[in-house]
Order: sequence, then C-alpha cells, then structure tokens
Amino acid sequence: MADAMRADVPGPEEARVGSGTVPTTVDGDLPDGLIAAFDAYEQALAADDQVALAASFEPTATVMRADAGGLLVGHDAITAFRGRRGSGPVRRVVECHVRVVDADAALIVSVNAPASGGRGVVTQLWRREPRTGSGRGRPWRIASAQVQAPPPAIDRRVWRVVGEPLVSGRRDDGVTGAAPPAGSRALVGETVAVKDLFAVAGHAIGAGVPARLAGAAPEPRHAAAVQHLLDAGADLRGIAQTDEFAYSIAGRNSAYGTPPNPAAPGAISGGSTSGPAAAVALGQASIGLGTDTGGSLRVPGSYQGLWGIRTTHGAVDRAGLLPLAPSFDTVGWVTRDVDTLRRSAASSLRSADQVSVEPSYVVDPGLLSSVTPGVRAEFGRALDEATAAGRIPRPEPVVLGDVAHLFELFRVLQAFEAWQSDGDWITAHPGELAADVSARFAFGATVSPRQAEEARVALAHERRRLEALLQGRVLLLPSASSAAPSLSATAAEVDAVRSATLGLTCIAGVLGAPAVSAPVLEVPVAAGRRAPVGLCLVGPRGADLSLVELAATWATWATWAT
Repeated sequence: MADAMRADVPGPEEARVGSGTVPTTVDGDLPDGLIAAFDAYEQALAADDQVALAASFEPTATVMRADAGGLLVGHDAITAFRGRRGSGPVRRVVECHVRVVDADAALIVSVNAPASGGRGVVTQLWRREPRTGSGRGRPWRIASAQVQAPPPAIDRRVWRVVGEPLVSGRRDDGVTGAAPPAGSRALVGETVAVKDLFAVAGHAIGAGVPARLAGAAPEPRHAAAVQHLLDAGADLRGIAQTDEFAYSIAGRNSAYGTPPNPAAPGAISGGSTSGPAAAVALGQASIGLGTDTGGSLRVPGSYQGLWGIRTTHGAVDRAGLLPLAPSFDTVGWVTRDVDTLRRSAASSLRSADQVSVEPSYVVDPGLLSSVTPGVRAEFGRALDEATAAGRIPRPEPVVLGDVAHLFELFRVLQAFEAWQSDGDWITAHPGELAADVSARFAFGATVSPRQAEEARVALAHERRRLEALLQGRVLLLPSASSAAPSLSATAAEVDAVRSATLGLTCIAGVLGAPAVSAPVLEVPVAAGRRAPVGLCLVGPRGADLSLVELAATWATWATWAT
C-alpha cells in the first residue's frame, strides 16, 4: 500500500478513537498491532491512566518527548511530567497519517481536535519491542514524541496582560511625556516584560495575587523604572507574573502556575521575577524589568541562562514600585545578551553617580560549602581555566565570616518590613496565599520593632566590616546553590535550595551593592543533560555599569550558550 490514499479510508473528520482508528493515509505495509497501540495510548491519555501512559513509552534513558515547554529525555523525566500535569487534554483524533519505516518501526502524525478548540498535532515514532524467543506478543511503544498543542492567546503562567505593544515607547503617541535628550534612544526596537509590581498607567498592580488585583485601582502614571525604558525607546510588551507579593525565589505561584523554563525543561523557573525572566527566555520580550530583594533577578537569571543585574540600592528611582522590604528592594533587568543588559542599565542609571571597578577578584571558599557538588566543581573549573589562560589574576581568598548569621539578620529585617508592607492586606484576606509565602509573612508578624531595629544596626555594622574586607574588589560566587530544581521537587526540597541560595544572594543585599549574574556556567543534571548556573560578580556600590562591562569579559569564555 505504498503511497496509498485508499478509497475506503474515511475523511479527516471521521478518524476515530475507541472502536479503532482508521488511518487517513498510509505509506507502506501497516504492521499488525500498531494502530491498536496508538488507540490504547489515546484512551489512556483521556482517562489519565498513569500506569498505561508510562507503559506506552520505551522504558529507556533515551526515549524523548517534546512540546512548547522543551525536550524531556528519559522515561523517568517523562513519567514525572505526566504525574505533575494531571489529567490529559480532552481531544478527538481527526486525522492519522502513518509512514512505515519497517516491520518494527513507524512514524504516526495525528491531528486532534481538543474540546477547548483549535487543532493540535502529535508526531510519534513507534517501535516494536526487540524480538526475543518466539517474538510473539511484542508490544509497540513510543520512542519519540513531538506534541504541538493549539497555542494559547496568553500563557497565564507568564503574562498577566499583553499588547502589541501594551505601551509604545514612540515619541509621537503622547504617552510617555517630553522627549529625552538626543542620543538617549538606545532601546528602540526592544520589548519589555514588566514585573507585576511596577505601576503601568491605566493598569492595576496585582503582585501575583488575584484577590489583590481584583481590589486594586488602575495606576495614574508609570513607575519611574518603566518610564526610563519608555524614554529610551523600548515598547512595553506586557505585564508579567511574579511570585505572590514577590516573597519567593522559586517562581511558583499557587494561582497562576509556574512559568516554563526553556533552558531546563521540567524545572522551576526561579523567582520572584519569574514571568519577566520566562518571557525573555522564551523570546517573547527582550528585556525583563524586575526587582531583587534577596535574589529575585539573579536566581531566575541563573536558572534560565540569562544575564541579570540587581542595581546598587537606591540607584534607580523606586517611585511607583510596590515595596516588599524597602531596605533591600532594588530595580534591575534580565536579558538574553549582555549588550541589551548594558543598554537597559545605562538608560536608567545616572552616569554621574557611577564609579569604576578594577578586575581584581576575591573568593570566599567557605561560601561553596552550601552549593551542590556540581556547582562547586563547575565554579572551580571556570576560575581555574580563566586564571590559567591569564584572563584574570588569581582571585584572592577571603573569609567573609559567619554568613549564616548574616543571612539570619537579613531574614529578620526583610520579614519585618514585608509584614509592614503587606500585613494589613494579608490580615484582611486570609487564605489567599500559598502556604510557604503565608508562613514567611506569619514569621514577619512575630518580629517586634525592637528586634527589627537590632537587626538593622547589626547589618549596618556587617556592611562596614564587609566593605573594609573587600576593599573595592569584586567578589565572585555562584548565583545560586544549584541548577533549577525539578518541578516535582517537594516543598521541603525547594525550601532547602532556597535557604542555601539566599545564603549566597543576601551578601549583595547586606552590602546594598550591585550584583551581575552572567550565564557562563553549566552543570550536569538528569539524563546526561546540562543546565545553566550563573556566575555572580558583586562589586562596590555605584559600580553598576562598570560591573556589567567586567562581567561581559567572561561571556567569550562561557560554556553555556546564551
């Protein structure tokens, strides 16, 4: 039946599942049992039969499944994805095209009509189990699958609202006010995903919480950080999601879901600048405007292979920004390349306030005790290679002291200020937050003003001590304690990673210093794959632009492709 389009084959809308799919077209001799296996898979998908679904895929480390979220390799990764997703889509097969490779392998391309509308396409390579003994009863299994679902108008995990553009950075639309000085339109052609903490004129701030969004009034004007980007010519693509009240670095949101991580499919995205970072990593925006209180720009940048910077505390006007912990809140950006990061920073920072920094590096080996072995090895390899090649002088070892004590001071003051910022709303709206975020706010409610002041005084002392120790040199450390954890990680596992990572990221917060995360490291993960981890450079206050230039020199040495 080569190249057959038989007269007895039904039309596209007549292909069916249940009583037996009749192929729409077949090229080759249709092997016995193939279509029955295809039907069984579709029935298992509709019934969310996890056991049958797992049995439909080859039980190997090389079996593959891909969709818009990325590629999963290995039976364990695919099975874990099935368990996280829950019930499959309700859909009807309307076309089924078979291309026979040989008696034990065939390609099936099917078109399905989801109950939610549109059309989806699934491409599967089916193979029969290798012959053993008599060879009878050998099951067909999927060796590779590519799933193309109908595209959503808006991925609510990433975006709250989107436009084309939502706000234009053009000078002739009357939206952004007086024209900037000549030569400052460095972001013309760029698009921005704005974290849902910044005021965008005509839109309310939701802070990742639907109930807050429902009760919030539209903002009368843009936040200062938004205005800077508009004045430089960028268009606002839309308002992107954040972790609830930005009080997390995981990227999970109990109402909107976890944004995808295209750099590490099946892993969390990192937060709380989760939506903007995912939008940039997915190519849906070129700049993510976010905040960083305890790592909320550096962590999603690290997990998703992006460039990111938290700026010197107070260097970018925070007018129009919903606060979390004002003693530590800073503005910053994530981008796919360092040049866009450079131009974004230059559009928002006053050059007169900037200082230069020399390529003189220090490392505290004690900080590496909390990171995974893979991150520790990769960080050491990167430094050794750069030093051996003469690209950088050998970093000097320093001892920052009791970093656990430093983090505890940071945690106490951050929690106190977070409760001052949002406690009244949370008290008036019980049950609206995820358990982990709610627990952090509950702790903040127990911190007394006296305890907060004691932590503030102690942190000021620690800042002076650290500045004297660093002497204007650049501290090198990993941006996160690990690659992005799996979406299937337990709450306890995610919290352990969070605590270890905050022990690294809080240092810049205590210093009020700029920190750049450069996507130049990668570590091995499951199924022989590798995932990004950022190299973090922490510089002296006011050295934001100089620190970006210094970080850019590492880009040509990167093993992770940005």
